[in-house]
Amino acid sequence: MTTFTEFGVPAALTAALADLGITTPFPIQAATLPDSLAGRDVLGRGRTGSGKTYAFALPVLTRLAASGTPRRPGRPRALILAPTRELATQIDAALAPLAAALKLRTLVVFGGVGATPQIKGLAAGVDVLVACPGRLDDHLRQGHASLENVEITVLDEADHMADLGFLPVVRRLLEQTPRDGQRLLFSATLDNGVDVLVKRFLRRPVTHAVDSAAETPIEMTHHVLHVRSDDRFGVLVDLLSAPGRTMVFTRTKRRAKVLTKQLVAAGVPAVELHGNLAQNARNRNLAAFSDGSAETLVATDIAARGIHVDDVALVIHADPPVEHKAYLHRSGRTARAGAQGTVVTLMTDDQQAEVRDLTRKAGVRPTTSRTRPGDPLLAQLAPGERRFVAPPTVPAQATPSGRPSGRSSGRSRGRGAGRSSAPSASSIGSASGRSASSARSSQAGNQPGASGQRGSAAGKAAAPRVERSRGRGTEPAAATARPGHARTGGGAAAFSASSRAGGRRGGGR
Repeated sequence: MTTFTEFGVPAALTAALADLGITTPFPIQAATLPDSLAGRDVLGRGRTGSGKTYAFALPVLTRLAASGTPRRPGRPRALILAPTRELATQIDAALAPLAAALKLRTLVVFGGVGATPQIKGLAAGVDVLVACPGRLDDHLRQGHASLENVEITVLDEADHMADLGFLPVVRRLLEQTPRDGQRLLFSATLDNGVDVLVKRFLRRPVTHAVDSAAETPIEMTHHVLHVRSDDRFGVLVDLLSAPGRTMVFTRTKRRAKVLTKQLVAAGVPAVELHGNLAQNARNRNLAAFSDGSAETLVATDIAARGIHVDDVALVIHADPPVEHKAYLHRSGRTARAGAQGTVVTLMTDDQQAEVRDLTRKAGVRPTTSRTRPGDPLLAQLAPGERRFVAPPTVPAQATPSGRPSGRSSGRSRGRGAGRSSAPSASSIGSASGRSASSARSSQAGNQPGASGQRGSAAGKAAAPRVERSRGRGTEPAAATARPGHARTGGGAAAFSASSRAGGRRGGGR
């Protein structure tokens, strides 16, 4: 098999890759590197998790190092555009150790945070600028940067930029880069106006379509769990109280917020990720999920693209998505880079036709099973001993009558609180016979050599601080139930009611 060195990647970069455990190119990297390293415009098409970040990072850094053009204040030498803050952050994190090996400087720019540090970073000079379109456009308009010295431009997740309505500003940005500069565009599909960008800005691009976005990885198994409405929450708690990282998707921001609060109250450490959170809260919650202090991330479709966390072995569609591409992108958070992964969709009676049409369009043939909390099937889908963290409580507050209110808080502050086995299995079934040794093996690293096991972070018992959204009208979590009970009352009722109220609405990032 051809190595990075044989493709022409500098020794300093191959050594840096080896330090990260990356020694073998992925198919999309092997396909595109000969052309991108030669300076040709490249159109790379491949599904999420196929290794596209290094496919463009390596030629960008290699060609900048070879050109030797000095850094100039406010004049980046390479530009990488990404549709979301999380993706931009992850690209910069992947670039940083490689750029350091070549003594190149990177900077990431996006909205939702203060502009002053970004302005100072631009003024200091930068080789590779990773940016979200809106904030970069602001900096250009205010004269803090210019794109006239950009040698290489990369558009990552171009189809997602189109979905988010960024194409007008992306066109405006590309028009400010030199016409003779190299351009690399990576996209899962070529619809929604992406083809217009290709025709307008890429010169005789070489196209490499390694795999289709409509094809699901063979390492991914799909299950539809047909549940009663009042069993949905109990089934979720049963699955999520097993060891290992799981991503749970909802359709709306409100649903993500409410469900996170209910899970924390049920003893499942969870954090939320959606558009109503401030950027620093989004960063903290994603960090808590990445480091294992919270093994459940409840998110809207804002996390369906560009989020990579190692060892996500299970994705749950608590709300079936509106359309099949969202199903594929959500599901793509697991079974990444050749790892094993399981996708579960919760379906109630009134959602049968919707889910059947969704999976058919996605090209998926799931295994459909009727299930309830405690069903042995749930232990197969999420192996390991069910464990819980006692939900924290706030000090009793005096009511107008002078009596303490005794209300619990959904905000988890139990740092250092150990997990304990569920005190009862009446609601979610006995887990006493489920050994953590049956945990699934996962190799969800970004490249070969990065491996882990589902449950590897189970020993991190601290319940994370759950960063709350700024929205109003939070539904009360059923905090009176004991940890470990997948309440068929409060939590389940609120979850089902919230589902009926918002389950069929689209958007909600």
